[in-house]
Amino acid sequence: MSGREGGATRWLAAAVGGLLLLGLLGLALTAPEHLPVPDLDAGYATPSELPPFGADNRGRPLLAYVQQGAQVVALPSLAAGLLVSLLGMAGGLLACAGSQRANTIIQAFGEVLGALPRMLVVLVVALVVPKDARGLLPLALTWAVLAAPGAADEAAAVAERLGGARFVEALRAHGYSGLRIFGWHVVALNLRPVVVRQGAEVMMQVVFLEIALSYLAVAEDQPSFTHADSLVSWADLLNLGYPALVLDVPTTHALVLGLSLIAVVAVVTLCAGIAARAR
Repeated sequence: MSGREGGATRWLAAAVGGLLLLGLLGLALTAPEHLPVPDLDAGYATPSELPPFGADNRGRPLLAYVQQGAQVVALPSLAAGLLVSLLGMAGGLLACAGSQRANTIIQAFGEVLGALPRMLVVLVVALVVPKDARGLLPLALTWAVLAAPGAADEAAAVAERLGGARFVEALRAHGYSGLRIFGWHVVALNLRPVVVRQGAEVMMQVVFLEIALSYLAVAEDQPSFTHADSLVSWADLLNLGYPALVLDVPTTHALVLGLSLIAVVAVVTLCAGIAARAR
């Protein structure tokens, strides 16, 4: 692929991913505080009967499900992705600093975190958080911290292949400032593909984590760990739609909508990785 074609692909991926992400954020910002009042006459309405997504079994528009689900995952997943990107960036910069003591401490800390079972730790945090303060954010940040060692190790490996401290000293010898060396040459040009991709992947993982936990809560008829009782999750769309696979229940549109939202999140992640690729 030529440089011009690669640049066009990156810009296209950035545009598609950015538009989809803005769309999800827009849905989150416009989410209603509560689901609409049921209208039994519109129960199981299809998208053609009640645009744009149809209705649930009680005639409530599925658009409200989409909006509230986006509200549940949007900010926590973005915060988790940003935290992983920053911690990964820190790992790469430390590899360029040439401090053996710092590298040893970071490596030991990373090995301890990496050995912890993520899902078990997240469940423990979910149980420890007070009921009135429960939400996805503490679980998302916990997941991000546990995922950070992998991002930091990969970023450090990239920095070491670049030359590490020798690369920094060489640029300093040419009169470059520290901001230009670390901010532009190290982070923007070399670490960017790694930290952006890692951050985007953690964003997607947090969304999947929320759907999994909410689905278990819905299936067991228990309060959710990830959102208030007045909100619904995208997992509710899957729970509403899956009976159509085995029973004669007209909820296929809900299942397709839930799976489509998952696909949108995956596409955003893929586009972020493509857009951040090195030239």
